[in-house]
Amino acid sequence: MLNRRKFLKASALSTALLAIDKKSIAHTLPTATNVINKPIVISTWDFGVAANADAWKILSKNGRALDAVEQGVWVPEADESNQSVGYGGLPDRDGKVTLDACIMDEQGNCGAVLALEHILHPISVARKVMEKTPHVMLAGDGALQFALEQGFKKINLLTPSSEKAWKEWLKTAKYEPVMNIENKLYDKAAPNKLPGNKYNHDTIGMIAMDAQGNFSGACTTSGMAYKLHGRIGDSPIIGAGLYIDNEIGGATSTGVGEEVVRNVGSFLVVELMRQGYSPEEACKEAVMRIIKKKPETAKNIQVGFLAMNKKGEYGAYAIQQGFSYAVCDSKKQDLVVKGKSYY
Repeated sequence: MLNRRKFLKASALSTALLAIDKKSIAHTLPTATNVINKPIVISTWDFGVAANADAWKILSKNGRALDAVEQGVWVPEADESNQSVGYGGLPDRDGKVTLDACIMDEQGNCGAVLALEHILHPISVARKVMEKTPHVMLAGDGALQFALEQGFKKINLLTPSSEKAWKEWLKTAKYEPVMNIENKLYDKAAPNKLPGNKYNHDTIGMIAMDAQGNFSGACTTSGMAYKLHGRIGDSPIIGAGLYIDNEIGGATSTGVGEEVVRNVGSFLVVELMRQGYSPEEACKEAVMRIIKKKPETAKNIQVGFLAMNKKGEYGAYAIQQGFSYAVCDSKKQDLVVKGKSYY
């Protein structure tokens, strides 16, 4: 009888532990059945409002998230007044505008281009890499050759205003890249021109969830101003500048890409959300790892993460103040949120 009682108690305990474990898994892995806000699109910086608006044209008509993010980031890629994304971007130290971009869909398919010159929409070339080749990345002359073969037109990406800024920089430059140069372009008398304001921006990262609950993401940039020719940051690297897991959500980053690459930042954020972190908590933890590894460096650079989970919940966190992001859903199409920061 004693053994029978012990057996029954052990069985009851096992059943309870199994129930707890299932509850934990259900919390960690949200499913499409408990989505509370879809479709929705979010993107980095306040100029993401215009990008989101074009993405929303697709999402609001039950379109695919992949099409939405591609069309959305076309906006800053073609905006010559935005000097850190696409056409009109500030060049490298040799006066060449090189573009980086990546895209990822709900099935884990992805494509990227690195150091691409002369093409207006690198994000679309990245999508072609994903859909038309067995590869994930194409770089430099090879990426350009592929783009031209796919029918993209060759143009001059260096606008007169960006060329003028580069020539001014050359007068006092040490012919080496300056970390966070975007901050240093403007003195203390013009704080409204720091990153995050309408005069100056960084990489655009965009994440969308469509009406079917599927995720896709895009990230595109002209990279660090006056960088060494051939320098690649985090933006075109899957897992660093962008990562999508349709079971969990997506994340993207902006700022000094070298530190994001060292921490595989966007992948880290998604994995933290898998463990039950909220989007903001996951972004904060990724930022704190950068600060912990290089506390002195972190004081002088900007890195921000933006994420969204399967419930349509979103959040962001950055090292420095000034990081903002845009949100577009059925309730409001032009929301700009000031991201939280460590400093």
